[in-house]
Amino acid sequence: MPTSMPDIANHTTAQTEGTLDWVGMSNIEMPLMVASKDQPERMVSAHIDAFVNLKEAQAKGIHMSRLYLLLDELSNNNTLNYQSFAALLDGFISSHQELSDQAKVAIHFDYHLRRKSLISGKQGWKAYPVVLTGQLNKGQLSVELAIDVRYSSTCPCSAALARQLIQQAFLNKFDEQDNIDKQTIHEWLGTTEGVVATPHSQRSIAKVKVKLNSSVTEFPISDLVDAIEDTLQTPVQAAVKREDEQEFARLNGQNLMFCEDAARKLQHTMNQATHYDDFWVKVNHLESLHAHNAVSITTKGVEGGYQA
Repeated sequence: MPTSMPDIANHTTAQTEGTLDWVGMSNIEMPLMVASKDQPERMVSAHIDAFVNLKEAQAKGIHMSRLYLLLDELSNNNTLNYQSFAALLDGFISSHQELSDQAKVAIHFDYHLRRKSLISGKQGWKAYPVVLTGQLNKGQLSVELAIDVRYSSTCPCSAALARQLIQQAFLNKFDEQDNIDKQTIHEWLGTTEGVVATPHSQRSIAKVKVKLNSSVTEFPISDLVDAIEDTLQTPVQAAVKREDEQEFARLNGQNLMFCEDAARKLQHTMNQATHYDDFWVKVNHLESLHAHNAVSITTKGVEGGYQA
């Protein structure tokens, strides 16, 4: 074995001089133990993007292995929480003190939560795609939590058109009958002839990003999920019995919404939260009528903040 090996990055200058915004690695696969507010610690399979800036114009490059080893230390010997997240970014910079004064990391994973059914009380797991992004810029820490929540959306226009067809079917059936007893109508409404049309609904996705303010000391993953699902009222379900499916149908019928309605509801909810400095919401209704999707995007409207 040679007693020393060449270190090209440390002993040569850049072919072309210039500072770089970010240099690092993306899609690093690693298990992490994640701590979240009001939840037990959970192991997740994460994909990580890790970067520092390159402020030294003549430097050949950064020490990518140092970034990886700091992540590996977090994976093997620590838990990902707000404090260790900040320490990781600080470690990125201190390991590149002569080269960098900014660091950024984005951690992508599915976070599983136990969710209770609507009526029966059965429980099941639901996976929520999460991205935790942190940036440390000359001592200033910025932390963003992004999450996807799936729900059902029933079209108000389609519901109105279906009701019109049901009304017309009723007239066609009973228009010439002067005395109709309730039982006859009740039985007729329970047939496919009675409910001749149904509104279309579709699986939908609310993508929400929030910028956590300095009062936050724990990742509020479940808080954000609860706020979104409580606002929309029709989140997709895990374990269901027939009574749960019936209640889900009722909730869809009582919470008709265009994508604009869903975005405005979430905008109102996010505006009430005091622990988010900024938010970005994208509502995506995966249309069952059309081959395209219906989309609405809104932000808090902070100057210099998120843009639609």
